[in-house]
Amino acid sequence: MLSRPQVVVITDENVAALHLDALRDGLASAGITMTSLALPAGEATKGWPQFERALDWLLDQQVERNDVVIAFGGGVIGDLAGFGAAVLRRGVRFVQIPTSLLAQVDSSVGGKTGINARQGKNLIGAFHQPSLVLADTDILGTLTTRDFLAGYGEVVKYGLLGDHAFFEWLEVNGPLLAAGDMAARVAAVTRSVQMKADIVARDETEQGDRALLNLGHTFCHALEAATGYSDRLLHGEGVAIGCALAFELSARMGLCAQEDPSRVRAHLRAMGQKTDLGDIAGDLPDAGVLLDLMAQDKKVVDGRLNFILVRGIGKAFVTSDVPRDLVHSVLEDALSSC
Repeated sequence: MLSRPQVVVITDENVAALHLDALRDGLASAGITMTSLALPAGEATKGWPQFERALDWLLDQQVERNDVVIAFGGGVIGDLAGFGAAVLRRGVRFVQIPTSLLAQVDSSVGGKTGINARQGKNLIGAFHQPSLVLADTDILGTLTTRDFLAGYGEVVKYGLLGDHAFFEWLEVNGPLLAAGDMAARVAAVTRSVQMKADIVARDETEQGDRALLNLGHTFCHALEAATGYSDRLLHGEGVAIGCALAFELSARMGLCAQEDPSRVRAHLRAMGQKTDLGDIAGDLPDAGVLLDLMAQDKKVVDGRLNFILVRGIGKAFVTSDVPRDLVHSVLEDALSSC
């Protein structure tokens, strides 16, 4: 329920051009007025300058504690606007309307909000649950192929971390998702959200099971920092590469079959997804620098980095018992193939 018939919307310039008029018309038909701020599109927006701009704008709009801030966009906008809502007047309500596949299956669900720092990804933020998440799968039809596949990196993650049958379903139906089959898209989004919601319900603030959702992310966040949070590597692409590296590390530790990393890579390649460090445009730093970037990850506890590894497809677990030299070797080998 709205305390007064008005909302504020934070979006990005790409989403605004495609969909903002439709949102405005829909709200107007219900007697609700809206004002909006469109930020630049891209991961680089998720930092202090645009966050300060958004907060300053929200204060100028005289947003009250009982008002609603709408995050209308992909993961960048959802994270930034949600964090803004979390700290504005010590917390105002917000609604997620995710417009990307990645945001619909992952970032809009669970209440994680935040921005990136120079030192690493998502290091500044808060848990702030949205009052509502409204995901319209029809809107996925306006995504570029690259953006859709980036989101698919988060979809396949769910099968890899906890549902072998879902991964097998994706091996068959993934091409249908990419081709625009709506029934397949709805099924994939539904299963992904269900898995994330179930895990979050058990562990909202990531004290245990929720960490499993970070499969592939320790590698991914280091790669995003190494590429300057630029369009060289989209988040979901980094997740896909990170999942492949996590399986490779698991196999070298004798935790899973040697065939599992190959199977994961084969599926990602069949989907046209990035799978290796050589798929990232431009030069990357050496393995030592990447390891140092990984050490900035939020999952560091008592100076030790927690990894999400696997005992097979659908069997992820959390551990800090990972030899640093083995991680270095995996990264070095991955870089040597670039």
